[in-house]
Amino acid sequence: MTRWIDTHVHLDASEFEPDRAAVAVRARAAGVVRMVLPAVAVTNFESVRQLAHAEDAAYALGIHPLCVDDAADEDIDRLADALRRCRDDPRLVAVGEIGLDHFVPGLDRARQERFYAAQLKLARETGLPVILHVRRSADALLKQLRRIDLAGGIAHAFNGSTQQAETFAALGFKLGFGGAMTFERALQIRRLAATLPEEVPVLETDAPDIPPQWLYRDAETRAAGAAPARNEPAELPRIAATLAQLRGWTIEETAARTTTNAQAALPRLKRIEPPSSLRSLPPEGASTPSGGRAAPA
Repeated sequence: MTRWIDTHVHLDASEFEPDRAAVAVRARAAGVVRMVLPAVAVTNFESVRQLAHAEDAAYALGIHPLCVDDAADEDIDRLADALRRCRDDPRLVAVGEIGLDHFVPGLDRARQERFYAAQLKLARETGLPVILHVRRSADALLKQLRRIDLAGGIAHAFNGSTQQAETFAALGFKLGFGGAMTFERALQIRRLAATLPEEVPVLETDAPDIPPQWLYRDAETRAAGAAPARNEPAELPRIAATLAQLRGWTIEETAARTTTNAQAALPRLKRIEPPSSLRSLPPEGASTPSGGRAAPA
């Protein structure tokens, strides 16, 4: 089976409350052998940590820019404490989800900037990469990144210019591509997915959000009574097929390259033991007893 890493999924979200364990089972059945669960606020630090251990996943700790208006100033200290407590946990792979959101109106941008800068400093102090929320804020994010020497990370759900993408890559970042890439009208995202250097893209779902084209419900359909679409990590292989088509890669090449890129962005992923069902598989590229080749990790 081809194996995948979903570098961004909010498995703790309330949308998954009725069937969270089944969602994880479906993901594994689809070949998603590792998920990265980013926190969004102090209140879900412990839930993502516990869920990562329960579902053989990885996690990140951080305060999301959409949550900073409700956060206390002391939450930065609470984040620092949590990162110290969990520093020896190989499943803690990044500081995130952090960043800036210049799309949602009415947010306190100055407060977002303070929280973002403070969390970048914590990432530098702990030696962890970051998972960045980038929504109409790429230049502002890059301004801070140029000032602080970090271990890189992932610019999640990237939808910026080619120049911005190249600048993130030059600073050691990978770019996350997910459901938005599956829409034929998403010309810039698809152009980036097709043309950026092969060491840049990683795959993500952002489940339950950013559903791919085949799950999308437009306003008219929702008005007619259809429930909002819920994305799942099990959709990742089909999303990956879009990347493969855009790049001219085989599915196996897509899995191998995006796995390598994810592990380069989040090096602690390589420290987590593979699922027990996969431990007997030979390493990538090794010959199997039948003379074939092992599936990519």
